[in-house]
Amino acid sequence: MQKNPRNLSVLRGVFVTSLVVSNILSSKIVAIGSLTVPAAVVGYPLTFLMTDVIGEIWGRKEANATVWLGFFCQMVSLALIALAMALPVAPFADNQAAFASVLGSSFRVAAASMIAYLISQSWDVWVFHRIRDAYIRKHGSVKGGRWIWNNASTMTSQILDTAVFILIAFLGVVPDIFGMILSQYAVKLIYALVDTIPFYLMTGGRRERSLT
Repeated sequence: MQKNPRNLSVLRGVFVTSLVVSNILSSKIVAIGSLTVPAAVVGYPLTFLMTDVIGEIWGRKEANATVWLGFFCQMVSLALIALAMALPVAPFADNQAAFASVLGSSFRVAAASMIAYLISQSWDVWVFHRIRDAYIRKHGSVKGGRWIWNNASTMTSQILDTAVFILIAFLGVVPDIFGMILSQYAVKLIYALVDTIPFYLMTGGRRERSLT
């Protein structure tokens, strides 16, 4: 992937879309075989892939800027949803209950999402560049090492995100809270391993030697 403003905008667009949609999906609990997980698991892991690709090509500063852009967009989306829910319902409309159940996530779920997001995404960017910079200092280039910081940052940040979100959002609500944490992390761990392929495809040809 070429390092240009258009590609950076596309990656950030995917990041923000995955993030905002995942917040809406998080209130639905689904069963995948014997695993019980929030439906957000289908999209949220994409955000970590996007920040890893941005960090690899554009550097830590742009990756951190993307994290804060996502936080701002989440705040805007929550404000717009709250405003829409507060507006008076048309007399003939009979779907307000369904609308509220889908979009009106509780303050607890929203707070859990925001806290888990900031902790896990900030950790992801920090670990990614900590390992990457150390590898470049030792070997002189990124050759042969990209899978290390890609997997290490994503796998560790995902367990933080999963544990923080589920404990805050569902403690006392879901019967087997730790089973839910392990189930969601198991799915995210598979994502983390699989996303090594698109990470390499999207960052292929990069030969930077500088610490960014």
